Amino acid sequence: MKKILIVFGTRPEALKLIPIYNELKKFPKQFDTKICISSQHKEMLWDMLDFFDVKPDYDLNVMSPNQTLFDITSKILLKIKLVLDEFLPDLIITQGDTTTTFIASLAGFYSKIMVAHVEAGLRSSDKFSPFPEEINRILTSRLADFHFAPTQKAIENLHSEGITTHAYLVGNTIIDTLFLTLSVIQNQSDLFLEKFNFIDFNKKVILVTGHRRESFGQPFRNICNAIRRIATYFSDVQIIYPVHLNPNVQAPVKEILSDLNNVHLIEPQKYPEFVWLMSKSYLILTDSGGVQEEAPSLGKPVLVMREVTERIEGIEAGTAKLVGTNENTIYQSVKELLISSEIYDQMSNAQNPYGDGRSSERIVQILKKVL
Repeated sequence: MKKILIVFGTRPEALKLIPIYNELKKFPKQFDTKICISSQHKEMLWDMLDFFDVKPDYDLNVMSPNQTLFDITSKILLKIKLVLDEFLPDLIITQGDTTTTFIASLAGFYSKIMVAHVEAGLRSSDKFSPFPEEINRILTSRLADFHFAPTQKAIENLHSEGITTHAYLVGNTIIDTLFLTLSVIQNQSDLFLEKFNFIDFNKKVILVTGHRRESFGQPFRNICNAIRRIATYFSDVQIIYPVHLNPNVQAPVKEILSDLNNVHLIEPQKYPEFVWLMSKSYLILTDSGGVQEEAPSLGKPVLVMREVTERIEGIEAGTAKLVGTNENTIYQSVKELLISSEIYDQMSNAQNPYGDGRSSERIVQILKKVL
């Protein structure tokens, strides 16, 4: 029996690793699988675990007020050593590009434990955008033994860096989670309509998310100004913005957008509620990586408010458009989708390049062969 430790610290990581955990649990004679969370993000992470009825075996509990990257990095490294010494895993599974991902992989290297990296090979080619995620995933790739890439482009990125052994094209596990969530909430529409009864879903709904560190300051104010301009010019649309808790997000959003009747600033939502809001939206404005992957499976055009994206496949497939943080570019791109049904249909009908909902199954079948 092989002992596997799945490590994550944020809600996006949990979303993409829980389906692998569930798949591994189907083979109890082959795998002893445990979960270690860093609690890099706490409230949203535990909401996710509760929804999927997953209980972590270890909690590093590193979150503290006003923590810096130095704090998170050092605390995770020191605390995860105790977990590795106790459990003695044969394999550590990490996902994506968080500090938890990089440090768990580094700890595996220090302990000479094999590491599998899920969602490997994403690159923006700008080490400061996204920050610190781009460097986190590059360094994780150098440390990992198995690389589970979501797209052919990601495979090519790995190959260009000399990583050709144990690099597998499997799709993105977020689509597995999305389909699972949709199956759970499909009969709960009345509950969600009641919860969001202040929103007129008979009108075109624009769902907004924005929180990236590299946009803090004037770029983020540009985003807010663009949203204000959209809400003012298109008074018949409904804009829903679950506002991230970071003060660098809260302050400009409330200053610029709080007085508009058709802009609904709400607290960050649990994943089921957010998926339901995505399904009810007309288009999505975001700087989130996960949303770029999920929304195309729901037929929702995505405008990406970042200067660069590592998820170039969506741009190439036509499911997403990179609009940056320029106020006028964001506004004109939204206006185009609201006015032109032809352009809207092209984006909403484009095929999602990120997966078919069977990525976790592929990953576990590979692990059964290579471990």
